[in-house]
Amino acid sequence: MARKFFVGGNWKCNGTVKSNEELVKVLNAAEVPGTDVVEVVVAPAAVHIPAVQAALRKDFSASAKTGLAKGLLPNPLKHRSDSLQAALRKDFSVSAQNCWQGKGGAFTGELSAEMLKDLGLPWVILGHSERRHILKESDEMIADKVAYALSQGLGVIYCIGEKLEERESGNTMAVNARQMKALADKISDWSQVVVAYEPVWAIGTGKVATPQQAQEVHDEVRKWLAANVSPEAAAATRIIYGGSVTAANCGDLATQPDIDGFLVGGASLKPEFVDIIKAAEKSQ
Repeated sequence: MARKFFVGGNWKCNGTVKSNEELVKVLNAAEVPGTDVVEVVVAPAAVHIPAVQAALRKDFSASAKTGLAKGLLPNPLKHRSDSLQAALRKDFSVSAQNCWQGKGGAFTGELSAEMLKDLGLPWVILGHSERRHILKESDEMIADKVAYALSQGLGVIYCIGEKLEERESGNTMAVNARQMKALADKISDWSQVVVAYEPVWAIGTGKVATPQQAQEVHDEVRKWLAANVSPEAAAATRIIYGGSVTAANCGDLATQPDIDGFLVGGASLKPEFVDIIKAAEKSQ
């Protein structure tokens, strides 16, 4: 089964209204492979989601579009420049960077999966190493988040990966298998999950796994899926690479048979993100 290349841009805790406008202009003007070749998703900070989503997609949602046309809803672009209200591309999607592990309620500062669905978002990133290691989210908590997000109809970009000391001690696959098992214990359907392998030692450091190192881990993760979930899930699940992906290294990474795309951090805030999207052509 052919797996469509997937490129996600994780903007993290970055961006202003102005900088997002400039970045969206670049993305909208870019000539990139079609949706038959690559699926592109960008994840702005939560406060910027409505404006970026409306800018990248005309089909914001049926109810929102109707409401805006009738003047029933506040227009998130009302005070933005005209460029955001011009004809804008439909072929990119918008993702959230996180959501709560259950139904909304008295959880100050959190976002529920229902809220994301209400905005018309198709994706959410969960399990990123910055949330695992800085915010101390456990494997079990992350698995609960994924299971609940899937139950509400969201697709999930599920991040796994080892720290430097874990790699140096030969525990790379043990860590990844533990994180995969935590999720496999909570879900049975992997059809809406994209697994993002992000070696923690390569995130934002300028270091990057060699194409061979990345392929080795992706191959092992796919074998784990075949043995512990099903051969069908292993064949169909997209496993993407993250960790200092740039325009300079994405081409060689994209040629590896088990690398199905990228989750891009810092480079997704720059025009070079377009070149990373174009690397999908090298995976064909």
